[in-house]
Amino acid sequence: MSDLLLPEIVEDSTPSLLSITKALGVSRDIVASDDEISEAWRSLPSVIKKIPPELVSKGLARMCIAVASGLFDSAINYIWNASVIELRNKMKRFGLNIVEQVSNKKDFDENKLNDLKDSELLELSLKLNLITEDGFFFLDQCRDIRNNFSAAHPTIGDIDNHEFISYVNRCAKYALGNEQNPIGVNIQEFITALKLSKFTDEQLKTWIERLEKTHEAQRELLFGTMHGIYCDSTSSEETRVNALNIIDSFKEKLSPTIKSNLIDSHQNYLALGKTEKHVASQLFFEKLGLLELLGDSEHHALISNACKRLWGVHQSMDNFYNEPPFAERLLQLSTQGAIPKTAKEEYVTTIVGCSIGNQYGTSNSANIHYKKMIQNFSPDEIRIMLESTIKNTLIKRRIEAYGKCRTKFKQLACLIDRTSVSTTVQKIYEHWSKDC
Repeated sequence: MSDLLLPEIVEDSTPSLLSITKALGVSRDIVASDDEISEAWRSLPSVIKKIPPELVSKGLARMCIAVASGLFDSAINYIWNASVIELRNKMKRFGLNIVEQVSNKKDFDENKLNDLKDSELLELSLKLNLITEDGFFFLDQCRDIRNNFSAAHPTIGDIDNHEFISYVNRCAKYALGNEQNPIGVNIQEFITALKLSKFTDEQLKTWIERLEKTHEAQRELLFGTMHGIYCDSTSSEETRVNALNIIDSFKEKLSPTIKSNLIDSHQNYLALGKTEKHVASQLFFEKLGLLELLGDSEHHALISNACKRLWGVHQSMDNFYNEPPFAERLLQLSTQGAIPKTAKEEYVTTIVGCSIGNQYGTSNSANIHYKKMIQNFSPDEIRIMLESTIKNTLIKRRIEAYGKCRTKFKQLACLIDRTSVSTTVQKIYEHWSKDC
């Protein structure tokens, strides 16, 4: 949208706001000041014009009305709802049948799309390449702000005009705009090509290069999809060979998350009594020379699923109250034997990520369980924990962004016995434990 002209409103709204607050016997400063309203109002057109005209809905009109009234907490709720609706629409345009096929979400229809939590919607949008990695990062922050500072829930504080405009800009740019991710794989084209005929050497090379360039979240999704296609009895042999050849080229550099997802799918076939698919999955691991991954599969599946449930609760509302039983469950499982190698990274990053919390703090009742698990970390798990501070991880980003998380990580480092720290991470350990 271009040449958006909003009327001057402060002179008209100020008397009304004063009259309303005076009549109710409350202070005028319960809403934004005249200066904040005026500055936000002047900045709105520049961010709204990033939104395609067809998406300027009644929700955005209500956002503007809320701004004019000084209700920034209501305004961010309207722009967030518009963003969620557009992400859902992008997914519908992508094709819900394709989403179902590539994400292993059975009978995925519009009702199930609408039932997705906002955090799940963002994660799936990233994997489908509907938003970029930057977009996911900033929109996930918007989700967090919306949960804690908007009129949708009891707030823990107020946002000013600068924070509000930044919020609207992120929603406009990453959710409502037409930003394209240049490195992503077109999933519909990939699935079509995979099933069409056996790849030529050149085709195989091309798809491998595209998968190497895309982001890890999409690779996780597509590798799981190829495993599912390979195990599907209706898939042609050429399609199976295509899937196997692609994954074979990555087998030496499969991420812990991809390995974890493949093993989870394998175990689900067994648990659900899908014998034919389970046998096909065994053959899949055998042909890739990865049968050793299935040795601790039962324990792995339990640990991995417990981690996913705990992390899901940690990312949701009221996580400080809901985390303890999930943390306790993971602690119980961790005492049943050594954590399988394939689950260690997920296990460590989940515990440490939940333990350092976010900018608002941690779950005090769950910290007891996290402390016990960290004190029982093996030397390899200690290495993973310490290396998470120098790699591109959520733990590193939280430590760099929030003082509370940084202080908490120092406390966790002090739980580690110096004799259990390997020489490869000794300097990292000394950095974090120097004040113990």
